[in-house]
Amino acid sequence: MLFNSFTFLIFFPVVVAIYFVIPHRLRWAWLLAASCYFYMAFIPVYILILFFTIGIDYVAGILIENAEGRRRRLLLAASIAANVGVLAVFKYFNFLNANARTIAEVFNWPYDLAGLDIILPIGLSFHTFQAMSYTIEVYRGNQKAERHLGIYALYVMFFPQLVAGPIERPQNLLKQFYERHHFDYERVTRGLRRMAWGLFMKVVIADRLAGYVNPVFNDPASFKGLTFIVATIFFAFQIYCDFAGYSYMAIGTAEVMGFRLMRNFNRPYLSRSISEFWSRWHISLSTWFRDYVYIPLGGNRVSRWRWYYNLLFTFLLSGLWHGANWTFVIWGGLNGLYLVSSLATVNLRESTAGISGLRAHPRMRAIWGVLFTFGLTCLAWVFFRAANVDEALHIIGSMFSTPVPHDLLPDVLRADGFTKLELGYCSLLILGLMIFEYVSTRVNVPRLIEVQPAWVRWPAYYLGCMAIWLFGISTEAKAFIYFQF
Repeated sequence: MLFNSFTFLIFFPVVVAIYFVIPHRLRWAWLLAASCYFYMAFIPVYILILFFTIGIDYVAGILIENAEGRRRRLLLAASIAANVGVLAVFKYFNFLNANARTIAEVFNWPYDLAGLDIILPIGLSFHTFQAMSYTIEVYRGNQKAERHLGIYALYVMFFPQLVAGPIERPQNLLKQFYERHHFDYERVTRGLRRMAWGLFMKVVIADRLAGYVNPVFNDPASFKGLTFIVATIFFAFQIYCDFAGYSYMAIGTAEVMGFRLMRNFNRPYLSRSISEFWSRWHISLSTWFRDYVYIPLGGNRVSRWRWYYNLLFTFLLSGLWHGANWTFVIWGGLNGLYLVSSLATVNLRESTAGISGLRAHPRMRAIWGVLFTFGLTCLAWVFFRAANVDEALHIIGSMFSTPVPHDLLPDVLRADGFTKLELGYCSLLILGLMIFEYVSTRVNVPRLIEVQPAWVRWPAYYLGCMAIWLFGISTEAKAFIYFQF
């Protein structure tokens, strides 16, 4: 079920109304039933995969808590192996199998292992990582093993963040299912405002930008030069508005019912460095890899070269998490190289800033940092969006080798169905978004709205809903990009 569908428009009010009416002792069961229905709206039989991992990790958590020494480590390893095994079968088997076949062909070895004709379960990587965080935290002694099977199942399956995060930790979410949540008008309106803003980002900005991005990246042989540059910039904002839009809706949906989910995005395209960008983009995943991969490897508490290795390995693994394709691995590796290069050249960059005079102009230096970081991020996004490595290299090569035409607009407008008006409209949406996010760093916009009298707030809400209705791409509900991961 999609947040931007009419089905959810009916589903959500019904779930919330019944949730606040029924006794507290029954609420976990109602939310679990609603979450099962929500997930089964995609491919019903795949809920059995969720039940399998839930059963494994529920038992593992209790056994780990009661075990000691080597047995404790073996139980954790078994739990992680079960979760990674599900990922390996459904997400990575065909990728690994295809690469093994390619190697076999190079060396003329016989290889006849067939691929699997299966569809990737929606949101598999998200709820798998959330389940793994539970057993790891129990192993570390930071979380008591959950004895209530239904509550633990709800922790994994909670429908607002089931298929695309945020990836929650048990310390934050599990205890909230025991709390009594009362209907609170101010909290409910805050949650609805988040949902509305997320829906605006998705259907008004992201889906409209997709109309330009998809024809270009789906058929790169038909385009060149400036068109690729515009499509890449548009994709950077498409994926941001698509994924952040989902996150706002997930957080808002939970907030309406009284649950607090972690923030997943914090104005990432205002970042002045790659390290800052990754502290603002997909925060729940970045912190997951930091806590469960990077720090256990030694983090920055090792020699410089080992530190660089830890960063690169973590980013490569992060890229592979996103998809079974070399394009994602390269995307992760590029971001890792960006970060390592930034750390290795910090003294050189400070000296250059002093010589060039940028150090004396902090605002200009900040603007340059934002633009440079965005440029590097966009370059990496090409690999993320391209169908394969060859197409990504073709797009990047065309960006830097094709001369700029004298008449810019006809070249840019080659994407199917785009007019000058549509191109200008998309550009204004991006500009408006960035202005709004910059203003939000200085003004508490939600609080500013809350303190307004009702005769100001309600017309503003009405206009916002009308803007979504009138300007959104509403011919059909379009799936969120990160559902495929």
